Amino acid sequence: MTSDTVRAAPRTPSGPVPGTVPTTPRPPLLRRLGDLPVAVLFVLPAAVGFALFYLWPAVRGAYLSLTKYNVLTPPRFIGLENYQKLFGDRLFWNALKVTAEYVVLNIVSQTVISMLLAVLLYRLTKSMIVRGIVLLPYLVANVIVALLWFWMLDFQLGVVNNVIEWLGFDRVAFFGSDLAIPTIAGINTWRHMGYTALLIFAGLQMIPPSVYEAAAIDGASEWRTFWRVTLPLLRPVMALVMVLSVIGSFQVFDTIAVTTAGGPINATRVIYFYIYDLAFNRFNFGYAAALSSVLFVLLAGVAYLQLRLSRAGESDLRSS
Repeated sequence: MTSDTVRAAPRTPSGPVPGTVPTTPRPPLLRRLGDLPVAVLFVLPAAVGFALFYLWPAVRGAYLSLTKYNVLTPPRFIGLENYQKLFGDRLFWNALKVTAEYVVLNIVSQTVISMLLAVLLYRLTKSMIVRGIVLLPYLVANVIVALLWFWMLDFQLGVVNNVIEWLGFDRVAFFGSDLAIPTIAGINTWRHMGYTALLIFAGLQMIPPSVYEAAAIDGASEWRTFWRVTLPLLRPVMALVMVLSVIGSFQVFDTIAVTTAGGPINATRVIYFYIYDLAFNRFNFGYAAALSSVLFVLLAGVAYLQLRLSRAGESDLRSS
């Protein structure tokens, strides 16, 4: 065999073949997941708590709303009969009307007073001690606050009525007349106004001082600056405050439970207290679950409308 007939074996190219995309080794699974396992580990306790104490009770309540259930016997499926019943339930519509009256009174008074407190905190002092004093009523349990005011406003022994009589006026039945709902709204306003004021105060701190300087250079008065500068820039915060306040107002229960118990003559029987009365006094859990489902849909709709109408996701600071 001559050297001319001997051919060398072809070499395998060490580099990438022209026209092909080089392949890289895939990283390990944990490296590809990144921080996801750690995030899931931190979220898992809250997710389990949400599923056990919120999601499952909501699903269970939606099912019970379609049944006749009194705890002593198994639930019996009756379809939409509970929902049809509430259209003719005068107590339900009265409770809804009373609740709406309370919500309007509570939201108006709480928002106005909280805005005033927040502006005073922002303009006059930023002391942590003052903030703690403003927040103090919110840190007291609502039942204790309700009992305290119930005793203070008592017709016979209350210190408020004693002062009113000392001034020469007639005693006032705060919890036994048409003043019952305004009185309860005033009590809850007193308790929550400090917390709401601090939320608004935090929003005020986010407004750049240069905006107010520009308004002052343009010759805007304090009142005009408040309406044309402060309020528009507070829109996202105020939307959050309004949603939380409205939902919390619809859920009023403990103040009424320890003061009027729905009286006098259903004058303070709000929707939450009516649901409680149906479930735990009359053992009509199916109908109470139906009312709870209706209230859930109502609150979801109200919150959605508030966020849409207030344009909570927009802020004038972006364009300033």
